[in-house]
Amino acid sequence: MKKIVLAEDNSMLSMLLKFRLEKEGYTLLIAENGKETIELIEEHNPELILTDIMMPYISGLEVISHVRNKLNNQTPIIVFSASGQEEIVLKAFKLGATDFMSKPFSPNELVNRVKKILR
Repeated sequence: MKKIVLAEDNSMLSMLLKFRLEKEGYTLLIAENGKETIELIEEHNPELILTDIMMPYISGLEVISHVRNKLNNQTPIIVFSASGQEEIVLKAFKLGATDFMSKPFSPNELVNRVKKILR
Protein backbone atom coordinates (compact mmCIF):
# COMPACT_ATOMS: atom_id res chain seq x y z
CA MET A 1 0.00 0.00 0.00
CA LYS A 2 1.73 3.17 -1.16
CA LYS A 3 1.47 6.16 1.16
CA ILE A 4 0.84 9.67 -0.07
CA VAL A 5 0.99 12.82 2.05
CA LEU A 6 -1.43 15.51 0.88
CA ALA A 7 -0.92 19.07 2.11
CA GLU A 8 -4.06 21.04 1.35
CA ASP A 9 -5.93 23.55 3.51
CA ASN A 10 -9.17 23.22 1.52
CA SER A 11 -10.94 20.35 3.28
CA MET A 12 -13.49 19.85 0.47
CA LEU A 13 -10.69 19.28 -2.02
CA SER A 14 -8.68 17.06 0.31
CA MET A 15 -11.71 14.83 1.03
CA LEU A 16 -12.40 14.52 -2.70
CA LEU A 17 -8.78 13.60 -3.45
CA LYS A 18 -8.68 11.20 -0.49
CA PHE A 19 -11.75 9.42 -1.84
CA ARG A 20 -10.36 9.23 -5.40
CA LEU A 21 -6.85 8.11 -4.42
CA GLU A 22 -7.97 5.56 -1.82
CA LYS A 23 -10.29 4.07 -4.42
CA GLU A 24 -7.12 3.52 -6.49
CA GLY A 25 -5.52 1.68 -3.58
CA TYR A 26 -3.29 4.39 -2.08
CA THR A 27 -3.20 5.41 1.59
CA LEU A 28 -3.67 9.16 1.95
CA LEU A 29 -2.40 11.14 4.94
CA ILE A 30 -3.80 14.67 5.05
CA ALA A 31 -2.14 17.74 6.53
CA GLU A 32 -3.80 21.16 6.66
CA ASN A 33 -0.64 23.21 6.90
CA GLY A 34 3.07 22.99 6.20
CA LYS A 35 4.01 22.19 9.78
CA GLU A 36 1.73 19.13 9.87
CA THR A 37 2.98 18.15 6.42
CA ILE A 38 6.60 17.99 7.56
CA GLU A 39 5.60 15.98 10.65
CA LEU A 40 3.68 13.45 8.52
CA ILE A 41 6.55 13.14 6.03
CA GLU A 42 9.09 12.55 8.79
CA GLU A 43 6.85 10.05 10.57
CA HIS A 44 5.53 8.03 7.60
CA ASN A 45 8.16 8.40 4.87
CA PRO A 46 5.57 8.45 2.04
CA GLU A 47 6.16 7.37 -1.56
CA LEU A 48 4.71 10.67 -2.85
CA ILE A 49 4.01 14.17 -1.55
CA LEU A 50 1.23 16.41 -2.90
CA THR A 51 1.39 19.98 -1.64
CA ASP A 52 -0.41 23.24 -2.19
CA ILE A 53 1.99 26.18 -2.39
CA MET A 54 -0.18 28.61 -0.41
CA MET A 55 -0.64 27.23 3.09
CA PRO A 56 -0.77 28.60 6.62
CA TYR A 57 2.46 28.74 8.73
CA ILE A 58 4.84 26.95 6.35
CA SER A 59 4.37 27.21 2.59
CA GLY A 60 4.60 24.43 0.04
CA LEU A 61 7.93 25.89 -1.09
CA GLU A 62 9.32 25.51 2.42
CA VAL A 63 8.01 21.93 2.52
CA ILE A 64 9.90 21.12 -0.71
CA SER A 65 13.04 22.74 0.64
CA HIS A 66 12.78 20.82 3.93
CA VAL A 67 12.31 17.47 2.18
CA ARG A 68 15.14 18.01 -0.31
CA ASN A 69 17.68 19.76 1.95
CA LYS A 70 17.01 18.89 5.59
CA LEU A 71 15.80 15.33 5.02
CA ASN A 72 17.92 14.84 1.90
CA ASN A 73 14.98 12.92 0.51
CA GLN A 74 14.17 12.42 -3.18
CA THR A 75 10.48 11.53 -2.74
CA PRO A 76 8.49 12.83 -5.75
CA ILE A 77 6.58 16.04 -4.99
CA ILE A 78 3.62 17.34 -7.00
CA VAL A 79 2.85 21.00 -6.30
CA PHE A 80 -0.52 22.76 -6.66
CA SER A 81 -0.95 26.47 -7.10
CA ALA A 82 -4.00 28.55 -7.85
CA SER A 83 -2.00 31.69 -8.40
CA GLY A 84 -0.62 30.79 -11.81
CA GLN A 85 2.35 32.95 -10.85
CA GLU A 86 5.14 31.75 -13.04
CA GLU A 87 7.96 32.73 -10.67
CA ILE A 88 6.47 30.66 -7.83
CA VAL A 89 6.22 27.63 -10.09
CA LEU A 90 9.80 28.10 -11.28
CA LYS A 91 10.94 28.46 -7.69
CA ALA A 92 9.13 25.21 -6.79
CA PHE A 93 10.97 23.38 -9.59
CA LYS A 94 14.27 24.96 -8.59
CA LEU A 95 13.75 23.71 -5.04
CA GLY A 96 13.11 20.21 -6.35
CA ALA A 97 9.42 19.78 -7.22
CA THR A 98 8.74 16.86 -9.57
CA ASP A 99 5.54 18.09 -11.18
CA PHE A 100 3.12 21.01 -11.06
CA MET A 101 -0.65 21.34 -11.43
CA SER A 102 -2.54 24.59 -11.51
CA LYS A 103 -5.81 24.81 -9.62
CA PRO A 104 -8.54 24.06 -10.27
CA PHE A 105 -7.53 20.68 -11.68
CA SER A 106 -9.46 17.52 -12.40
CA PRO A 107 -9.05 14.76 -9.80
CA ASN A 108 -8.77 12.27 -12.69
CA GLU A 109 -5.81 14.18 -14.09
CA LEU A 110 -4.15 14.07 -10.66
CA VAL A 111 -4.80 10.32 -10.33
CA ASN A 112 -3.16 9.79 -13.74
CA ARG A 113 -0.06 11.73 -12.74
CA VAL A 114 0.16 9.93 -9.39
CA LYS A 115 -0.04 6.54 -11.12
CA LYS A 116 2.62 7.55 -13.63
CA ILE A 117 5.02 8.69 -10.89
CA LEU A 118 4.40 5.70 -8.62
CA ARG A 119 4.58 3.03 -11.34
